[in-house]
Amino acid sequence: MTALYLEKEKKTALDAGFAAQFGGAPERYFSAPGRTEIGGNHTDHQRGRVLAAAVNLDTVAAVRVNGSNLIRIQSKGYPMCEVDIRELTPVEAEINSTPALIRGVAARFAQLGCKVEGFDAYVESTVLPGSGLSSSAAYEVLIGTIINHLFFDGKVSQPEIAMIGQYAENVFFGKPCGLMDQMASAVGNLVNIDFFHKENPVIHPVTFDFASCGHALCIIDSGADHADLTDEYAAVPGEIKAVAAYFGKEVLTQIAEADFYAAIPQLRKSCGDRAVMRCIHFYQENERVPKQVAALENGDFDTIQLSHGGLDFAVTGDDLFIMIPVMGKGAIRAILIALLIIAAIAAAFFPQHIQRAKAEKAVERLLRNAFVAGKIFAGSILKKPMMLLFSHNSFTP
Repeated sequence: MTALYLEKEKKTALDAGFAAQFGGAPERYFSAPGRTEIGGNHTDHQRGRVLAAAVNLDTVAAVRVNGSNLIRIQSKGYPMCEVDIRELTPVEAEINSTPALIRGVAARFAQLGCKVEGFDAYVESTVLPGSGLSSSAAYEVLIGTIINHLFFDGKVSQPEIAMIGQYAENVFFGKPCGLMDQMASAVGNLVNIDFFHKENPVIHPVTFDFASCGHALCIIDSGADHADLTDEYAAVPGEIKAVAAYFGKEVLTQIAEADFYAAIPQLRKSCGDRAVMRCIHFYQENERVPKQVAALENGDFDTIQLSHGGLDFAVTGDDLFIMIPVMGKGAIRAILIALLIIAAIAAAFFPQHIQRAKAEKAVERLLRNAFVAGKIFAGSILKKPMMLLFSHNSFTP
């Protein structure tokens, strides 16, 4: 957790939005970033390993304590969200809604002994909903960070804030998510996380500068989103849970890989082929993560393998794009793609002494031309490539 630096233009916009909605000026400013998954796809809910990074697209709030029992949050472009914190149990009508996340985070802090009070917040975000950068996790971490520093003297650690966000999403929002999204947003930067001990995950910061070897992490706007996919997402851990139950276990990390493969004939009959293939994907991904971490820490980017490599054979979809896994027919029509651009792209155009900004512009032009003119990935049009730098969540003291 570090102090938040706001550009003058951003602070002016937040102040204006706050004044228009609530009157007067905010007292504090808070931020939580989106995240990108680099390795460990669908491993966190099985208490496996992940490699993830926070990015410099974030959700920022201007905040003021209001002296009431109401948490009032105005997100730009959305209706006012108001939650009465005198009621801190799940509300059925709020399932799959933003108030559920707010109420869930507040409830967990109250359980920990925090006297949660009301506050007003005006929020702007560049972590677009349905973008694949975990806008919900950033929102949960943002609310947790606000409550932690307004009413709890910062007693809760960043990993604990992540767990509070997961609790809110699991219990109040109704989505059985793992912990990777919240943890990456809360902890920040590039991290390797082992979730085997669910109450005490092992967090290992990974030091690597993608830009130093001429790589840029880009998010490609495919023109579709994966919002409102709680049921489709829940099917993944649900099917894997059935396999674990066959062995009398809770998650796959409790089952030796050799035992799983030996039982495949029986598992195909009792759980189905898709469940079996999703488990194969888990074991492959879980094994890949430490290799990725070791390669990065040794400065060997060439051996890195992108995640998602095996999920596409385990699922179906009606809009399958080349090299893009699709989950559920009609569900994720086109996931926003995280691409690691090969070092030669930048190097071919600019010597090392040329500013990095020019290399990034060259990558952006190349991507735009490839996706618009070449119509790669079934004609998906690149609208706005975004260069991302690793970030961390922060607040103003």
